[in-house]
Amino acid sequence: MDLPLALAVLGLLVFGLIMLFSASWDFSLSLDNSPMHMFNRQLMWLGIGLAGALALANFDYHHYRKWIVPVMALTILLLLGVLLVQEIRLGAKRAFFEGSAQPSELAKIISIIYLSVWLYSKQGALHQVGFGLLPLSVILGIVGGLIFLQPDLSAAGTVILMGGLLFFLAGGDLKQIVFLLAVTAAVAWVIVQVSSTGQQRLGDFIAGIKDPTQASYHVLRSFEAIVQGGFFGVGLGNSQSKLTGLPVPPTDSIFAVLVEELGLVGAIFLMGLYALLIWRGMVIARRAPDMLGTLLASGLVIWIGIEALINMAVMVGLMPFAGNALPFISAGGSNLIVMLAAIGILLNISRQRGAITETDDGWRSFGAIVNLRWRNGRRRISRPRRA
Repeated sequence: MDLPLALAVLGLLVFGLIMLFSASWDFSLSLDNSPMHMFNRQLMWLGIGLAGALALANFDYHHYRKWIVPVMALTILLLLGVLLVQEIRLGAKRAFFEGSAQPSELAKIISIIYLSVWLYSKQGALHQVGFGLLPLSVILGIVGGLIFLQPDLSAAGTVILMGGLLFFLAGGDLKQIVFLLAVTAAVAWVIVQVSSTGQQRLGDFIAGIKDPTQASYHVLRSFEAIVQGGFFGVGLGNSQSKLTGLPVPPTDSIFAVLVEELGLVGAIFLMGLYALLIWRGMVIARRAPDMLGTLLASGLVIWIGIEALINMAVMVGLMPFAGNALPFISAGGSNLIVMLAAIGILLNISRQRGAITETDDGWRSFGAIVNLRWRNGRRRISRPRRA
């Protein structure tokens, strides 16, 4: 297995548990009269997630081609089911049991696996609109649309973004990609116009960019925590913002608590762990034995990076507000389990580096694909290379 990747994830998990307890004890008292309530639940989800990651690390990713279609169908049924259950929390229908079991989190990783398998099987016909762009748009439209109805704008956007990125990495036609981006931008604009939530978040973001003092209440309290943290922080467990009104400190706002208690040094350390994870994931993608492994590894590790980037950017007012969790750090079983599942798949791909498999059709990981294909200039393609 890839040892640096495993160490990066271990560091994130330990760091996350420490910060979760610090950020959640007061919040837990209000929920269950026990300061350990959320921490104990996170330990339970962590145990389940680690068991799943270990199983996936020993399960050949080539077998996903056999069962990904029924799993994708089940995921769509779960997305439909959460709309029918009508459990409304904070104005959204996203979970089955008191805020737990959110199928939108499952939909993200299943969409990446499904699209990787689909693009791998259609690699010779991606330049044909009828076999490439149109089916991709239908797949993304169904999944993204069901998530949007919850509503969960950030999760829907993440699914669509990852779909376009995987299409690009698989060698999709540049004209089709530009067309897909244009249509996505137009749809996003329409959604913002008809969605009161989207209008409010975009309005708060624009106001905050013009004048930070006019940002939303959530972002203002995050600014307060970050400023108080300074360079070295106020000390682990000494955050005041988590006690005086910072919204949901154990989940969406945990990065603000982290910066307040550990300062800029703690934030840089956390970002360094994410950078290590992303770097090793891209190394695994480059060394994968076939195109399926490269697409899976690239998609999963970029998705983890995007989730982390969105959460941190929102807390410092650089993006419109989104409910993305901070991977491996925020409280929440659904997110933690799917993130660990992604790590299990990455570890399985890393174990097969350089292997010749029955599904290997002579394709080899090109430097151009791992470099997001930016080096394909001057009418030539980078030579195939193996580690």
